[in-house]
Amino acid sequence: MASPTHAFSSFESEDHSDHLSHSQEQAAWICFGVLVLLLTLGYFNMLEFTAHSWSDGLYSHGYIIPVFAAGLFWFRRKRLTAVPSIERWIGVAIVLGCLLVRLYASYLDMNPLDRLSYIGALLGVCLIVGGYDMLKWAGPPVAFLVFMFPLPSKLENTVLLKLQTLAAMWSTWTLQLLGIPALREGSHIIIEKLPLEVADACSGLRMGTIFGAMSVALAMVIDRPWWDRLTILVFAIPVALATNVIRITLTALLYLAFPDNDAIHHYIHNWAGLAMMPIALGFLWIELTLLSKLTVPIESDDYASFGAAHG
Repeated sequence: MASPTHAFSSFESEDHSDHLSHSQEQAAWICFGVLVLLLTLGYFNMLEFTAHSWSDGLYSHGYIIPVFAAGLFWFRRKRLTAVPSIERWIGVAIVLGCLLVRLYASYLDMNPLDRLSYIGALLGVCLIVGGYDMLKWAGPPVAFLVFMFPLPSKLENTVLLKLQTLAAMWSTWTLQLLGIPALREGSHIIIEKLPLEVADACSGLRMGTIFGAMSVALAMVIDRPWWDRLTILVFAIPVALATNVIRITLTALLYLAFPDNDAIHHYIHNWAGLAMMPIALGFLWIELTLLSKLTVPIESDDYASFGAAHG
């Protein structure tokens, strides 16, 4: 009588740490590709609906997130190892559980839960094919896909309102520090009777999402100690907010310089938006430079604080 785990035995060996042979690894990757394809087809309507949200300016970055995730997956990849049957069956249970969650979410029209179940199912596939060893390096790139999904509508409205208010408030303070008479009314800034609205597109939500995704990706690939990576993640949102305040402040100053020229105003608004990413990357470069000064390597794989290294 065949063992119930026989279907999963072709990639296994007694030593979990042993790498698979070339032919076994090829078979495992083919299995992985087929499972991901089937899973994606099963979630196709959800993914198609998600792609429609990318036509919104707030989520227009969504198209590039799967490409980034694939690049991170490739960059972090490691040799596949033999996997105990228990890990494969846990992966099967996760996939089946996520599919049940999808049915439940579809029935109740809970799109955010449906989207998260797709990521959970992909993580389950990683367990099926490569076990915990694969999950450790493939899990972060798979979870990175969460950046391609739009926020739940209630959360989006709450975050947008708070970001608009913060951006308008801090930009008004900055203009006042520069000696410009500025007043704030809600999400509007009034400077010399010239009203400027911090609209949804100027709230910083899109910039925060993009820069947050970039910071997460950078933390995955840089060869730095964990506290440097954590610092990059912690400062991602403050840097995005500061960049947006700089953008709004510069836009207001340029509007003052050309108060009655709508064509120039439109030009300034568009180019100010494009300038946000270089400014944010400049902040990130400064952050990495400071971190590299504060933490220096003692040996090839070890890091210590500046004081410990020079004490």
